[in-house]
Amino acid sequence: MIRFKTTSPEQTERFGHELAKSLCGGDVIALTGDLGAGKTCLTRGIAGGLGSTSHVSSPTFTIVNEYDGGRLMLFHFDTYRLSGPDDFLMSGLDEYFYRDGVCVIEWSDIIDELLPEDVIKMTITGDGTERTFECECSEKHSKNITDAVVNAGAKVEE
Repeated sequence: MIRFKTTSPEQTERFGHELAKSLCGGDVIALTGDLGAGKTCLTRGIAGGLGSTSHVSSPTFTIVNEYDGGRLMLFHFDTYRLSGPDDFLMSGLDEYFYRDGVCVIEWSDIIDELLPEDVIKMTITGDGTERTFECECSEKHSKNITDAVVNAGAKVEE
């Protein structure tokens, strides 16, 4: 588990931007946290780090937004309005996991059982300026996350 804090929305975006540099096609980032915790803010940073110039907003009413124009496509999900994993499967949304892009899923706990094995799970708490991140991931991703935290000017907590 990697735990760190960001102290502003800009630092949260910077972390996302730095993390995006190490992401590859097929990577999935699963986000949980209350409203206002910074899930979309983080996703904006990831989109920018991938090279997308599109405006990133929460896909609450569309379930998934696609952003291109960067080195990889970004598929940004909001599963808040789904009743469970079956809704996700019946809509064919699981097919995005196998496309050559990065998936960021807000409210991922709703579809937890469908997430790929090598997912990066992030729980975000707090709102406004200070946010605490708890990341669970494979060893493959842990160094990249730690490097992104440091490059964004945040500190990994022990």
